[in-house]
Amino acid sequence: MGYCQDDQLVNTICDLYDKISKLESLKPCEDVNTLFSQLVSTCIPPNPNIDVTMMCESIQEMRSKLIKICGEAEGHLEHHFSSILTSFEDNPLHHLNLFPYYNNYLKLSKLEFDLLQQNLNGSVPKSVAFVGSGPLPLTSIVLSSFHLKDSIFHNFDVDPSANSVAARLVSSDPDLSQRMFFHTVDVMDVTESLKGFDVVFLAALVGMDKHEKIKVIEHLEKHMSPGALLMLRSAHGPRAFLYPIVEPCDLHGFQVLSVYHPTDEVINSIVISRKFGGDDVDHDHMDQASELGCNCSQIHTIMNKKKSIIEEFPGAIEEQLS
Repeated sequence: MGYCQDDQLVNTICDLYDKISKLESLKPCEDVNTLFSQLVSTCIPPNPNIDVTMMCESIQEMRSKLIKICGEAEGHLEHHFSSILTSFEDNPLHHLNLFPYYNNYLKLSKLEFDLLQQNLNGSVPKSVAFVGSGPLPLTSIVLSSFHLKDSIFHNFDVDPSANSVAARLVSSDPDLSQRMFFHTVDVMDVTESLKGFDVVFLAALVGMDKHEKIKVIEHLEKHMSPGALLMLRSAHGPRAFLYPIVEPCDLHGFQVLSVYHPTDEVINSIVISRKFGGDDVDHDHMDQASELGCNCSQIHTIMNKKKSIIEEFPGAIEEQLS
C-alpha cells in the first residue's frame, strides 16, 4: 500500500507541475496562489518512503524544472509583498505579518538561532552574512530583531531590484538601518570579505541544482574563516520537490554538526556545519561521516552528543553530529 500511496503522491505533484508550467505568469494572482498552495500542501506531510534521488530520470527532470519554477514564483511573491510593505508611511517592519508565510519564518529563524546557540558555545556572532537574501530578507530581519540584536548583517543578492526594495524596507527602522547592509554581487565574486563573517547563511535557492550548489559551497569553504559556521537550507522527503537537497557529503572542508528536519509547516531542513581549521581536522569524524554516504536518513550520533534540540521541538527529526 505504501508504494501505491507514494506513486499517487508523485502523480499528484506531476499533475500540479503540468498545470503550473502552463501558467502565463508566475506573479501572484488567484490561479498562481491556488496551484502553489496545493503543491505545498501536497509536499509538506512527512513521508519516509519518498526519496527523490532514487526516482526515475523523467521525475528527476520534472523536479529540477519545478524547483526553478518555485524559485521564480517565490521571487515574485516576495517582490509583491515587499512593495506593499514599503508603501506604508510608518515603519514597514511593523506590518510583516501581512506576508502569508511570516509565521513560518519566525519558526525557522528560531530553530536556526537555537542551533547556532547550541554550537557557538556561548559566543555571539558579531558579523553575519546571508547569501541570496532576496527582496524580502525575512531571515535577516527576524534574527536581527529578535535573536541577534547586536550582530551586523550583510545581505548578498545578484538582483539589484531585490536589494533596492529590501533596503527600502529596513531604511525607516532606526535599529536595523544601522545594522543591515545590502550588496549586489554574485557570491562567487566575493572572496576576502567572506573571512570577516562568523556565520554565513546560504539560502535554499542559491544553487538550483546539485552542481551549482556544490560550486557555491566549495567557494565558501575556500574563503570563509576557519571555525566559522555555515548554515544551509535543504529539503527532506516530498519537500525536496520544492527545494534542492544538501547532503552532508557535499560539505567538503566542513564538519557537519547537525541536520534538522522539521515535520510541521516549516518546509526547509537545516544543515549547520563548521569550517575546519588548518590543524583541527577531526579525521575520525570525517571517516565516519564519509561512511554514512549521502543519505541523511542514515546519520546518527558519531561524537559525544549534546542536549538534543528534539527535547525543545518534539515534532521534528534531528540528526546530531556533535
